[in-house]
Amino acid sequence: MFPREGSKRRCSGGCVSRRLAHQLRIVDLRSLSQRERASTPCRAVALREGAFTLLELLIVVGIIGLLMVLMVPAFTTIRSGTDVTSAAYTIKGVLDTARTYAKANNTYTWVGFYEENVSNPSSPNTDTPAVGRVIMSIVASTDGTTVYDPNNLAKIDTTRLIQVGKLIKIENVHLATFTDGSSTGSTFDARPAVTYQTARIGDTTPPDPSLTPFQYPVGSPEPPAQYTFVKAVQFSPRGEARIDNTNYTLKAVAEIGLEPTHGATAPASVPANVVAIQFTGVGGDVRIYRR
Repeated sequence: MFPREGSKRRCSGGCVSRRLAHQLRIVDLRSLSQRERASTPCRAVALREGAFTLLELLIVVGIIGLLMVLMVPAFTTIRSGTDVTSAAYTIKGVLDTARTYAKANNTYTWVGFYEENVSNPSSPNTDTPAVGRVIMSIVASTDGTTVYDPNNLAKIDTTRLIQVGKLIKIENVHLATFTDGSSTGSTFDARPAVTYQTARIGDTTPPDPSLTPFQYPVGSPEPPAQYTFVKAVQFSPRGEARIDNTNYTLKAVAEIGLEPTHGATAPASVPANVVAIQFTGVGGDVRIYRR
């Protein structure tokens, strides 16, 4: 009898404990639900506070557009200056390569300069004016001679030439002939005077096309010509440099002029950012003078 009564008491106490715990869980869940409902408007307000309205976005876009209008001209000028400087160093690299190759291989090399209309994306093209895209090619004699006959000047025999490196094209620049510097310093306006028109490569110089032009491409048998270079710098096996051919005496200094263009229109007057690439006749040393 006593064990059964004890069992009932234990059951009765345990059941009461379980019911109490269940009720507490219900109260906790209700409280949690109420807290979540109460916090929902706060989160919505926070989201609205962190977002942009349409009016704010339009104002930001307008400010960015105004800044772009003000800054584009400055970027265009900077880019033009950078382009002509980069082109000058490219030409210097080509001249240095031709001179090094001539000395290393005990032969003659030529650097040809050609300009065509940059508005036409096709190259080569014969559109006028021939302005805006400068093309350069390095060729070398295969037998260590000048190939041409000094007493009977004519086109250099294509089958006796080899190509040195790739054809190089530079856009938005123009070969230009500048007046001499004062020979008093190291700036563009004070650079060494060239004196001779035959020692310049520009838009109006040399005064006459070369009597020893060469073509691109070269090889044997002779391929169809794509470009014919009538303005060129010749390097001897000793590194001597002269414009055109050996019929012209070595000059103390020769010059290649360069100015920036926008499209196929040459500047009406000399721009502020121009470059003269000068090289000495005996050593073939190259130096850049920029205004």
